[in-house]
Amino acid sequence: MPLTTYHFRVKDATTRGHLLRLASSVNFVWNYCNEVSSRSIEYNNKWLCGFDLDKLTNGCSKDLGLHSQTIQAITKEYATRRRQFKKKKLAWRSTKRSLGWIPFKADGISVHGDQIVYSGKVFRFWKSRDIEGKIQTGSFCQNKQGRWYVNLTCRVEKKISRTPTNQYVGVDLGLKTTATYSDGSKFEGGRHYRQLEESLGKAQRAGKKKRVKKIAARIANRRKDELHKETSRLVNNYDKIFIGDVSSMKMVKTKTAKSALDAGWGMYRSMLAYKAIRLGVEVYDTNEKFSTVTCSACSARSGPGGLSGLGVRQWVCRACGASHDRDVNAAINILAAGLGHQTLTKGISRLQA
Repeated sequence: MPLTTYHFRVKDATTRGHLLRLASSVNFVWNYCNEVSSRSIEYNNKWLCGFDLDKLTNGCSKDLGLHSQTIQAITKEYATRRRQFKKKKLAWRSTKRSLGWIPFKADGISVHGDQIVYSGKVFRFWKSRDIEGKIQTGSFCQNKQGRWYVNLTCRVEKKISRTPTNQYVGVDLGLKTTATYSDGSKFEGGRHYRQLEESLGKAQRAGKKKRVKKIAARIANRRKDELHKETSRLVNNYDKIFIGDVSSMKMVKTKTAKSALDAGWGMYRSMLAYKAIRLGVEVYDTNEKFSTVTCSACSARSGPGGLSGLGVRQWVCRACGASHDRDVNAAINILAAGLGHQTLTKGISRLQA
């Protein structure tokens, strides 16, 4: 049975202070896990798992005003993120530099109409749609403007149906063009940060914190909206999607960091992954090495390479004379490699949600 997440705005005019206190308690538990875990590694050479952290935090929920399952959710999330990033210590959480976050499980809340009861406190929210299915997990979260939302993840019994299209597509991610597809179409994602960079800089220099938060939220909302629309279009139109394995984490360490973050590759891939799972679409992470310089017509590596070749958008194959658009040619090669028609490098791997 598929999972569906509902996102509702909390009526936080009178409960914002209480939510901030709860978020502060969550930060305390996170930082405690961070400290004891790093000391365990330093002195005992032992990496604490979520079960170990559960035993160390057992019994503190009442003093902190949190539900016991919230404590368990925090320790589990901490252990998962530390394993993901392979670090001995993660970043500290604080109310000044971290957005509020209060996780919970189904047994820790009760929902009645437009009200949700957590830890003996009633929170009202704008119920913009009916909640279907059984609630599994959820969280209260704060956006960059300081507004609070409640997320409810539900298991829905009805199966989402989709008619197969028997269409496959290769995707080449880029900086100028967010995504180029093997069928020749392109997704020209807006450069939202670049568009509002000047306004954001003025607000930061003037010390207008509310204005800064408002602009940052506007950038994030615009990017999220267009990526939602594009990824929904892809999973509805294609049965198999092959994406080049370019790493946004590596790109942010270069001079193109702003452009890489503005393109939203990570969000694009994560949205595509969970929507594909919901609809039964197959998404593959394909090794894209040599995809740009390899001719999609004859497989000869005759394209412009190196740093000087990055500015060449159109080129002609010296072996067969075929004319190529640089990005479309790369997307076609990624599709071919994914389908096994040609080998650029070794193998392809399934993209994980």
